[in-house]
Amino acid sequence: MRLDKYLKVSRLIKRRTVANEACDNGRISVNGRVAKAGYEVKPGDRIEILMGGKTVAVEVVQVADNVRKDDAGAMYREI
Repeated sequence: MRLDKYLKVSRLIKRRTVANEACDNGRISVNGRVAKAGYEVKPGDRIEILMGGKTVAVEVVQVADNVRKDDAGAMYREI
């Protein structure tokens, strides 16, 4: 699954267009490297999001196309 879609489906970022812009501006890094929106997310990847002067670090637990709002938190683990 693409990084921008994963961020939207997991509800780490509210909209896919915002996730895409964050990737373009270098605010998203995966495994210590700045990642583009087309990066293929895999379980075990570490994602760092820099938004509003705050950094959020998570580890990908699972990748799924459709997830209910209540189950979105199970897609990642905060570090």
